Formats: sequence, structure tokens, C-alpha cells
Amino acid sequence: MKRIVLAAAMAFSAAPALAADLPAPPPPPQAPAAYVPVAAPIYNWGGIYVGINGGYGFGQSAWTPAGTVGTGNFDVTGGLVGGTIGANFQTGEWVFGVEGDIDWSDITGSTTNTTTCAPISCTFQTSNDWLGTVRGRVGYAFDRVLVYGTGGGAFGDIKASISNVLGSASATSTEFGWTAGGGVEVGITPNITAKIEYLFVDLSNGSLACTAAACNGGTAAVPVSFDASLVRGGLNYKFNF
Repeated sequence: MKRIVLAAAMAFSAAPALAADLPAPPPPPQAPAAYVPVAAPIYNWGGIYVGINGGYGFGQSAWTPAGTVGTGNFDVTGGLVGGTIGANFQTGEWVFGVEGDIDWSDITGSTTNTTTCAPISCTFQTSNDWLGTVRGRVGYAFDRVLVYGTGGGAFGDIKASISNVLGSASATSTEFGWTAGGGVEVGITPNITAKIEYLFVDLSNGSLACTAAACNGGTAAVPVSFDASLVRGGLNYKFNF
């Protein structure tokens, strides 16, 4: 019996030492960190840009000589291509800017009748060889997509030509008018954007005054109107602010 009591006492006295030699229990698992979504970067529309543009124009012209019924409206159509320069300032989603462009143009049309220069038949032609605009722009950005309106001044040449069995005559003048429209522009890379836009351009009247036989000896200036709708695409390179 003494041996059993002695063995039990020795076992109890050795337990703390054995417990000290055992490895510490692992810490309780930690809860995973909360997911915090990272906002996608907002596209920067601010900067100065240069680019190219091209498209198609379609509109109307009319000759209105004094004392006659005139030609009435006739169609003018053709392509155009040129360069663009501009600058944008962005505040929040709103984008404000100014843009100018100058295009080579081949918008032309003609009509033939016998009422304007009776009793003979005359062919009247109106042409536009170059066209430019200077406009303000206001847009709203949906990240990489910018929807904008635009308006300002327009300038270009109006070439008026008349021909008949007696001969031909022509005159060219630089005219100023107005333009307005809108478009959509997309950011392809941080520096490259592409756009498609519509502009309506109305130039003030050009005129033709001549004493040639083709004009039946007339000397009064004949007003020649010109307006066109332009549908253009463009590609710009932007130097970011």
C-alpha cells in the first residue's frame, strides 16, 4: 500500500514538468479581412488634343436674282477631310472645351432651268472647297464615353458658277456663318480618343455679279445661299493635363 501511495505522489509531482514540455496550443483562427472593392479609375478628359476628321456633307443652295423666281433650293453633296485642334477642362463628370477644325471640302451641286435667265437655259452650280469651324463644347462623361453638344462660328468659301450657250462666269467669296450639333467621343487609351459627330453649317450668302454674256449683261449681285449637314468621324491624340 505504501508503494502505491508513493508512486502516485511521484506521478503528481512530475505532471507540471511534463506539461511544461508540451507545445503551446495554436491561437484561434482569425476572421478573414473584409473585402473592400477598388474603384475603377475615372477617365481623364482634360487636356489639349490634335487630330484628324473626315466625313460627308449634304445640304442645299439657292440662287435668288432680283426680279426672277430664282432657282429654288437644289441639293449639294460631297466629302470632306481635315484637321482638328482643341482643349478640354473637366470638373466631375462635366467636360467643357473649345475646338477648331479646317477641312478640304468637295460639297457641290447644280441645277438647270429656263425660268431664271429666260428665254435661254442656264446651269447654276454652287461649290464649297474648304470649310472651318470654331466651337465651344459642353459634355457629360460616363467614364470613357463623352456625350456632348457644340456650337459656334463657321467660315468657308462659296463658289458660284453660271453657264449657258452664251458662255460662263463664276465668282468665289469667303463667307461666315454659324454651326451647331453634337456627338459622342470614346476614350480608347489614356491619350487616344475617337468620335462621331453631326454639325449643321449655315454660311451667309455668297454672290455673283458679272457683265458677261452668260449673265445676259446683268450687273446686280445675285445672292447665293449655302447650308450643309456634316456627319464626321475623328481620331484625336490628347496631351493630358
